[in-house]
Amino acid sequence: MEQAAKTSRTLSPDRAHWRGLLEEAVREVFAMMLNTEIQPAPAGTEAPKAEFTAMVGLAGELCGVCVLRCTPAAAGLMASRMLGVDAEEAGEEKWDAVGEICNMVTGNFKNKLPGLSERCMLSCPTVIAGSDYQCRPMAGGQALSTTMIFEGTPVSVVLEINDMAPGR
Repeated sequence: MEQAAKTSRTLSPDRAHWRGLLEEAVREVFAMMLNTEIQPAPAGTEAPKAEFTAMVGLAGELCGVCVLRCTPAAAGLMASRMLGVDAEEAGEEKWDAVGEICNMVTGNFKNKLPGLSERCMLSCPTVIAGSDYQCRPMAGGQALSTTMIFEGTPVSVVLEINDMAPGR
């Protein structure tokens, strides 16, 4: 997804406001689920290296994938906040926490688009740990990305939109 964040694929005019909706969805989920306020990262902040990557697919009227990337420390802190345990004790719960946060961000974003909720389904989250892989978006898609600061650590959220069907 690193490539997708750097690619300059522009959104159609009717989707120009979606980046703001994505940032709002991220802020709301982190506030509700992790009891923390996060803000967009300062300009020039690099997205975190792909050590924990959660993906949730979208199918229906809106097709694509939402990807959340963070460091292992951020994943442990997410699990800690969600479960009320020490971040060092989070262990395997990191995987579930990162997946659930990505799932909730994706659902929150989808619900911000009028009438889309019932015409777009979400997949179960998939979580990958490690850094020796590449994700490539489908040709012809569009990307929205935002990097937010969570407890001093960058968290990246990328929404890849695949416009495969006519009229999209």
